[in-house]
Amino acid sequence: MNRFAQARLLIVGDLMLDRYWFGEVDRISPEAPVPVVRVHRIDDRLGGAANVAHNAAALGCPTTLAGIVGDDEPGRRLEALAAEAGITPQLWRDPQLPTTIKLRVIGRQQQLLRVDFEAQPQANLLDAKLAAVCANIPQHDVLILSDYGKGALHRIESMIAAARAASVPVIVDPKGEDYARYAGATLLTPNRSELRAVVGRWRDEADLAERAQRLRESLDLRYLLLTRSEEGMSLFSAEGVLRVPAQAREVFDVSGAGDTVVAVLAAMTALGAPVPEAVRWANRAGGIVVGKLGTATITGAELFEDAT
Repeated sequence: MNRFAQARLLIVGDLMLDRYWFGEVDRISPEAPVPVVRVHRIDDRLGGAANVAHNAAALGCPTTLAGIVGDDEPGRRLEALAAEAGITPQLWRDPQLPTTIKLRVIGRQQQLLRVDFEAQPQANLLDAKLAAVCANIPQHDVLILSDYGKGALHRIESMIAAARAASVPVIVDPKGEDYARYAGATLLTPNRSELRAVVGRWRDEADLAERAQRLRESLDLRYLLLTRSEEGMSLFSAEGVLRVPAQAREVFDVSGAGDTVVAVLAAMTALGAPVPEAVRWANRAGGIVVGKLGTATITGAELFEDAT
């Protein structure tokens, strides 16, 4: 577990503050047929790319987080939480931008409502961030680009090119249907719905493999990792297809599970583990974190406990 201290990770992407309102529900509103939640606790957690960084830091990896936040209370709260988690924040403040917040209302341990606050960052700050990020890449072992479609990675092609020039592996968690912008990355990690939106519906496993390999080759990717929830994961490469079954355990909350998978993939890759081995550990990590409430992390001890 102490070896993770040698895995230097740089995470760049859309930063969010996950805010939870926990309360009790004991009546229905007289104004509308909705439950009334009496809030008794508020909990803030790192979300989006910041949750990837939190997972990496929880494993013990030296972690740098780069992105843009607003000049507001949620932005300062996000930066403070990052520092508390042992993350090195490299944040830019946009006075015109409200920090992205995902507000979840929880009653009786169930999510009743989510409210999103978000906007696109300014282009000039994005350009300033790009130069600083590219200069910082060679000091790290793996670059993670966490795309939530909020605008922070509009120059992602330049970051991938800089990483390739520095021989630093690039792991991308994609969003949207324009996968051309991810060309040249080392590893891409779409889920089923994300991949289906790009390659279309597949008839069977053979059709899936053909479509996935065609996409991988067209984008000059070394690996394409399809995360499949209860069906586990499928890793596509020039060597063929590796299928990893899901870890059987009770699912409590899938929020942020993909972030955990990406963080473990990057940490194991930074330590020199073969990608198929890194995928197996990431699959195990995802199975653990879905048993926790909300955006959660795992430690190295949890990851390796009872592992055979």
